[in-house]
Amino acid sequence: MSRSKFATRLTLVVLSALTLAACSSEVPDTHPDQPVTKRQQAFKAMLRSFEPMGTMLKDKRYDADAFARLADEFARLRDAPWQHFGADTNYPPTKAKPAVWEKPAEFEQRRQEFAAATDRLLAAAAARNEAEARTTYAAAQDSCKACHNDFRK
Repeated sequence: MSRSKFATRLTLVVLSALTLAACSSEVPDTHPDQPVTKRQQAFKAMLRSFEPMGTMLKDKRYDADAFARLADEFARLRDAPWQHFGADTNYPPTKAKPAVWEKPAEFEQRRQEFAAATDRLLAAAAARNEAEARTTYAAAQDSCKACHNDFRK
């Protein structure tokens, strides 16, 4: 293969790779206060305590003390994301649907249902009751899913 053909092919490969990389990268949060980034980080922090509880229950390795500690942490973090859903926060890289802002009463209702489910999970964890922990964990997870179904892309 001639040197010019090789250079042309190499250039095409590099340009293709760069184009694919640009298409797959997440849009940065350019707002000065970065509310979208802050709420995404808050939800991820909640998951770091919520998911281990689910794994513990799924794998039948319930540890009442560890579960209670994770439930406490989850409850402590549960209110953090909501303050970052202001009127001017519906822009990329949000994963929120426009319904968050179009149906604020319904969104608030889902938030309150989530808080109530979290309170029940926290009470079950404090009681050190595995069966109740399973039931209330599932209810909290259902609350998350219901909100995602209605308000998350």
